[in-house]
Amino acid sequence: MGRAPLTLTAIYARAANGVIGMDGALPWHIPADLKRFKALTMGADGLGRPMIMGRKTFESFGKPLPGRRHVVLTRDADWSAPGAEVVRTPGEALACAARDNPAGEASVVGGAQVYGLLLPLCARVELTEIHADYPGDTHLPALDMAEWDVILREDHHARDGVPAYSYVTLQRRRG
Repeated sequence: MGRAPLTLTAIYARAANGVIGMDGALPWHIPADLKRFKALTMGADGLGRPMIMGRKTFESFGKPLPGRRHVVLTRDADWSAPGAEVVRTPGEALACAARDNPAGEASVVGGAQVYGLLLPLCARVELTEIHADYPGDTHLPALDMAEWDVILREDHHARDGVPAYSYVTLQRRRG
């Protein structure tokens, strides 16, 4: 019996000007978005989903996030870290994330180069649109909406120093 292919979901927050990071961190602080990230990467069943990321994204966490596998894609042949499953190619990352994964789902969580490599393979995007411009050194272009359908949108107004933002769930169009 054949195994179902791995279903990939990209998860990221993006400012209005395309910024996704600054100096290895998010340039904004939205506590609700961090909680959402945890819920999405843990999965509804609470078993945790493998997260595919680059080395800098892994290092930005400070330590491995509990309950989830950290598949780290890096070109640095000498790099390793506790809690990281190190891979060298996108194919190795997908194979690693598929291994021992009964849900058959994995999350792509950054950075920009990893999104560039794997976003074309993602069936879904969980996007937090930040409705403000931020300075940053890491950018991601807007999605080509000819390829995606918005299936859920939840808007949040600015308050208490938190910018306005929207959660947007997108599904890749078939065909």
